[in-house]
Amino acid sequence: MVNGGLVYGPISSYSRVRILYMVQTRPERTIAELCEDTGLHANTVREHLQRLIEGGYVIQTTERRTTRGRPRTLYSAATGDPGASSPVARDKVAEAARRGDMMRRILDEPGSGLGQEATYQLDALIEHLEESGFEPVVDEDQLTVELTPCPHAAASPEHRPLLCQVHLGLMQAVLTEAGGPLDAECVREPSRPEECTVQLRLNAKAATVAKIAAAVAA
Repeated sequence: MVNGGLVYGPISSYSRVRILYMVQTRPERTIAELCEDTGLHANTVREHLQRLIEGGYVIQTTERRTTRGRPRTLYSAATGDPGASSPVARDKVAEAARRGDMMRRILDEPGSGLGQEATYQLDALIEHLEESGFEPVVDEDQLTVELTPCPHAAASPEHRPLLCQVHLGLMQAVLTEAGGPLDAECVREPSRPEECTVQLRLNAKAATVAKIAAAVAA
């Protein structure tokens, strides 16, 4: 990251974060569009995209043309939704669940009180955050993920909103890929630069199930 911010993994430059932001906000971007909006050379954009694809954050597809001409390669964020799922991200989720199950057996610890699906979602989310340089602490009662001290605290203040938005999008993609009751809702407004708390929530389906269960129990 620029100006002294600590960086890890495939998201290792602000240019790469900007590219991720662009494909998160609108899918099926072309190299030309990304070059125009970032001011980067086409070869540099391709290199960034390749790293993001290898990290499981971006997918590429081939344009469907109804006219003559060579179809373009299109780039979109890997959101975990049908048609926008990265094979790399799927492998990461599966491996995180496998390692999580192994550790729970070794330590004789239960999974999440929210159920097995949520357990695997949190396995994948924690591994993603650790790979990105965070030290996550999950509070299942409050549905929060504490990331203080934020490794991006030293980044330029004007870059922080975009950094937070991109990382929140990546977290949601991990949770969606894993599949389960949890969504990433927001990054709470910090009182100090090094503070970072992500608020999770039960998605609509899980909330409905919980309401029905509560009504039955009553």
